[in-house]
Amino acid sequence: TYTGQKHFECSDCGKSFTWNSELVIHQRTHMEEKPYECLYCGKSFTQNTSLVIHQRSHTGEKLYECPDCGKSFSKNFNLVIHQRIHTGDKPYECLYCGKKFSQNANLVIHQRTHTGEKPYECLYCGKSFSQN
Repeated sequence: TYTGQKHFECSDCGKSFTWNSELVIHQRTHMEEKPYECLYCGKSFTQNTSLVIHQRSHTGEKLYECPDCGKSFSKNFNLVIHQRIHTGDKPYECLYCGKKFSQNANLVIHQRTHTGEKPYECLYCGKSFSQN
């Protein structure tokens, strides 16, 4: 029976996994082993599923369709974000002012208006910016 215990531990970092197959995939990150190569551009991946998703960017295949408007996406993640347009869901809230956002990336950019953080520097003039 399945107990949820994590018996498979990475000898490099100590992270534990429920299944040995998960450990094998994880260990590739330490060895930089990427056996799955894209035939279109040569980019390599640690998992075949990541390669399959990546290849959709070349083929234009879009398996995930919005039931509200019919727009299609190559990744389910992008469909989930898109659907927030229809639902109005804004799960990411600014800790400084309470403003809410549908995407975490937009929250991060917004919070820089409060913190003054400017992590992007121009290589030519040295000036810093809050957005890339």
